[in-house]
Amino acid sequence: MTQAHDGPEDDKPMPLLDHLIELRKRLIYALAGFMAVFFITFYFAKPIFSFLIQPALSDGYKLQVLDIFEFFFVTVKLSAFVSLIVGFPLIASQIWLFVAPGLYRHEKRAFLPFLMATPFMFYAGCVVMYYIVMPYVIDFMLTQYAPADVEKNLRAADYLERVLQLVFAFGFAFEMPVLLVLLVRVGIATTDGLRSKRRFAIVICFVIAAVLAPPDVISQIALAVPLMLFYEISILIGSQIEKRREAEDKKAEEEANKADAAGS
Repeated sequence: MTQAHDGPEDDKPMPLLDHLIELRKRLIYALAGFMAVFFITFYFAKPIFSFLIQPALSDGYKLQVLDIFEFFFVTVKLSAFVSLIVGFPLIASQIWLFVAPGLYRHEKRAFLPFLMATPFMFYAGCVVMYYIVMPYVIDFMLTQYAPADVEKNLRAADYLERVLQLVFAFGFAFEMPVLLVLLVRVGIATTDGLRSKRRFAIVICFVIAAVLAPPDVISQIALAVPLMLFYEISILIGSQIEKRREAEDKKAEEEANKADAAGS
């Protein structure tokens, strides 16, 4: 009777040249997908930009273009940014298709759910930033600090740069629970270790917020608080994973003892 191996599907060593050819193919697919989304986004850049500036326009502010080429470069930057977000699942799938053949079945079962959760959490961070954080940042920075008699006009390039900075910051911040839970799942980290390092984690959260968020207190606090919350959520989810793993190990040990007893 032939037994299924709990290992890579082929169980055959692949020459380095074949690895490089496969890597090139996946990079070409990912780049082709990115470029396809880029040109589509470039065509629809005006409605996308109109959508992004709604938080500012709803508060009565106006955006200005001060250079003849400014809006063209704004459009290119916006198209590249949206292409990265929209095309991220395709890029991640190509990475997975390159790595997956070399993984064991249990490793695939461990990594695949987290791969699927990664774009979802990134998009969730973008939504939270746009609908919750961005209006408060605009209102606070331009209402609390600027005098009432100052005309509040925003430069289009600067506004887009701040928006993209916030989107990337919150998108990557929402990946924290995915990363931490994955580390617990594969045994690299433990929930006891995460709990013991909670004070260091709080400091790191504020450092990350200071680096990724714009240089204002509101944006940095708005990013640091979700990071700390996600850290605690990761500990709770990790605890459930460890309990399930302990139960599975105990059950496997009992079955092994029964098999040894029956064999003897």
